[in-house]
Amino acid sequence: MKYKIDLKKTEEGSAVWCPTLPGCASQGSTKEEALDNIQDAISAYLEVAEELNQGVEYYYLEVELNHA
Repeated sequence: MKYKIDLKKTEEGSAVWCPTLPGCASQGSTKEEALDNIQDAISAYLEVAEELNQGVEYYYLEVELNHA
């Protein structure tokens, strides 16, 4: 699966985060290191999310917008 990644240069190197996964962020002294680190962070994030969601019931609702 592909995820959008935001990267920002910092004094220490690069900060990187995944906006679609709240709190999923990392850093690295180089751009390449930061990108490698965020891959690990995303994998760990998804593993924990899967564990936390075991036994959870899911529902889908359709919401209509009322335009006045």
